[in-house]
This record gives sequence, structure tokens and C-alpha cells, in this order.
Amino acid sequence: MNIFTKYSIDEIKLLRTVVKNVHLKHYPKDKKTDKEADRILETITPETLEKLHKLAVDYGITNL
Repeated sequence: MNIFTKYSIDEIKLLRTVVKNVHLKHYPKDKKTDKEADRILETITPETLEKLHKLAVDYGITNL
């Protein structure tokens, strides 16, 4: 699945921020790139991506 066809640019930025804060929190700062976040997002199932996006919007996860 290609996330770039399903989500808008703003939604992708939101998902990248969540992935960087949650999945990449132990990575060195210089390794937390959009490319690395996209790589992880592309491995996540569509159902999980929808839930992740919904949680990010509902609970303001990116406003931490």
C-alpha cells in the first residue's frame, strides 16, 4: 500500500510526527528523518494506519 495515495500531505505529516515520537523515540536525532518514518509507515497495515491517524487527531498526540 502506498500511503501517499490515500492520505493528504497534512495527514502524512501528522503520521510522520507520531512515528517519530513513538516508534523512533530511541533513535539518534539525526536518524529521525521523514524517509525513515515513511519506511515504517509503509510497513503498517491500512487498518492500523487509520487507527493511528484517528488517535493522533482525537488525543492530540502531536501536541506533546
